[in-house]
Amino acid sequence: MMISEREDSRPKAASYVVRLADGALDLKAAQRLRYEVFVAELGAKGLSVDHENRLESDALDPYFDHLVLVDPSIDPQSLSHVIGVYRLLPDTRAAELGRFYSDAEYDLSKLRATGRRLVELGRSCVHPDHRRGAAMLHLWNGLADYVQAREIEIMFGVASFHGTDARQHALALSWLHAHHLAPPELRVTAWPAHAQPMEMLPTAGIPRSEALATIPPLIRAYLRLGGFVGEGAFIDHDFNTTDVCLIMDTSAMSERAVDFYTRKTPRKPEAR
Repeated sequence: MMISEREDSRPKAASYVVRLADGALDLKAAQRLRYEVFVAELGAKGLSVDHENRLESDALDPYFDHLVLVDPSIDPQSLSHVIGVYRLLPDTRAAELGRFYSDAEYDLSKLRATGRRLVELGRSCVHPDHRRGAAMLHLWNGLADYVQAREIEIMFGVASFHGTDARQHALALSWLHAHHLAPPELRVTAWPAHAQPMEMLPTAGIPRSEALATIPPLIRAYLRLGGFVGEGAFIDHDFNTTDVCLIMDTSAMSERAVDFYTRKTPRKPEAR
């Protein structure tokens, strides 16, 4: 396959640095990237969007850890040096805040009742110029370090399908419900006011490859690691998305998945 000049100009994977945001410039650059992806690219809107400065932020940002993927060749003053981000909220910080972000969409009482160490994942995005390389693997390696250092046992968070018409994602949602529903003790439930039942189509006889092709790559990656989904999708009009709640019990991950998730050097990504 021919590589465009734009792709040729991307930094090599070895030049990436992954770390927690350090100071105001890193945080602002993460919010700028979130604006470019969620607002400019995907059509999110809401009170937290600052169009004048091209920032997507909310009141919860100060409570989160922001795992950033940095291109060190870019001047931080440009706010373009962050080319990937994950927003992370450990349960200890959520207790101080009084909530997780996902509490607005799902009843999380079953996760809290486990008494296990939790971390909420969210606002995950990568700059479009870096999506075909190893950027996501670098972010996942950084996330693995974060999880291991804090002895996290359950990771969870909302992941999105673009658009608020759930019928456009009927096959994907039905497949997730039929084949990847969380066990009862971890099965969070979408709040009724904005909930969409996921069981929309029969999935018997549908080839697995055909169903998986309708599911966004990031969600497929979580499924490969043994991830589950909660009960019901949530229609988020502010972000122009149909959300599912993904849950990953680190103790239930297969050896192959643990090897994939915790490796320290990126390998060639699986075909998607």
